[in-house]
Amino acid sequence: MSSIKKVVLAYSGGLDTSVIVRWLQENYGCEVVTFTADIGQGEELEPAREKAKLLGVKEIHIDDLREEFARDFVFPMFRANAVYEGEYLLGTSIARPLIAKRLVEIARECGADAVSHGATGKGNDQVRFELGAYALMPGVKVIAPWREWKLTSRQTLLDYCETHGIPVEMKRGKKSPYSMDANLLHISYEGGGLEDPYWEPGEDMWRWTVPPEQAPDQPTYIELGYRGGDIVSVDGVTMSPAQVMLHLNKVAGDNGIGRLDLVENRYVGMKSRGCYETPAGTVMLKAHRAIESITLDREVAHLKDELMPRYAKLVYNGYWWSPERRMLQAAIDHSQSWVNGTVRLKLYKGGVYVVGRKSDDTLFDATIATFEDDRGAYDQKDAEGFIRLNALRMRIAARKGRSAG
Repeated sequence: MSSIKKVVLAYSGGLDTSVIVRWLQENYGCEVVTFTADIGQGEELEPAREKAKLLGVKEIHIDDLREEFARDFVFPMFRANAVYEGEYLLGTSIARPLIAKRLVEIARECGADAVSHGATGKGNDQVRFELGAYALMPGVKVIAPWREWKLTSRQTLLDYCETHGIPVEMKRGKKSPYSMDANLLHISYEGGGLEDPYWEPGEDMWRWTVPPEQAPDQPTYIELGYRGGDIVSVDGVTMSPAQVMLHLNKVAGDNGIGRLDLVENRYVGMKSRGCYETPAGTVMLKAHRAIESITLDREVAHLKDELMPRYAKLVYNGYWWSPERRMLQAAIDHSQSWVNGTVRLKLYKGGVYVVGRKSDDTLFDATIATFEDDRGAYDQKDAEGFIRLNALRMRIAARKGRSAG
């Protein structure tokens, strides 16, 4: 431990990471540098600075990463239409590689010997942070206090705070019912009553969305403009990636859109129940698939759908910086060259409905698809040979007595 002189800690200012500051100082005898990322969690971050100062931290980094998060992480992921286990839009997962990136950048800048985080030994985040750190700084030392110390509960953390003079905002005996994590893409809830997968949380849990049944009785219509697979405007107003997400979170949340109650399979092997609010992401996924439906070649679209679960799994498990994710991203980004145009959506009481899509790069040809007179654009007689050739293997099998039944 004496070889560690300086550590950069991913610091939230909450109970866990405040204890970690003091624990690192005492057990490693090192200087602690704190790093707090603003990725759109919607909280005032200056209190984290003040608390770090009270803990004796001299070098404090609070970085606004909202645009980088949206532009370089969320938007590329949505080009892939990534969904984990059929439902989860990866709101926590996609934030971790950015935090890991900035963590090691600061470590290099200040000459730190190690980085540290407050993720527990039961969750996915420890894997995500550390895989990212090792990928970007191969020789880095990672300190994960939850895998080293004897503090095993919230009560023991509070006792540690009392013994070591660490300020705690919440009074002893008060317990937040959920563990929450928020960024521009989502807010998640775990723990408390949610540990019973049959228990329904109350309305007081949800922060970003109104109850669908209490959403406006009149639908809200919006138009999203796309260029290269990314949203570049809302209702004709040009917006940056972070501005797009902030706007859609508000509009969709007001219409009760984006709630999810999920039991997922963690990378470390256990099942975990969590609830999520992802208003902007729910709209973005629906709209992106709609614009792709008229601009992507059929086989390209189908190949993307085949690759998507693998891509989503890589993001979920922490392999954002892996060569295989980068390879998939290159293919996905290449497919987006023609994904340009406009999607019109109706938002109504928790639902997102595509009501229109148009593009100068559309592959939809009304003269061919029409049920009316196509004036020779498509020769229906061609279908006979097409069907007979595709039936050939089944006809041969049937003649050999290999009945399809």
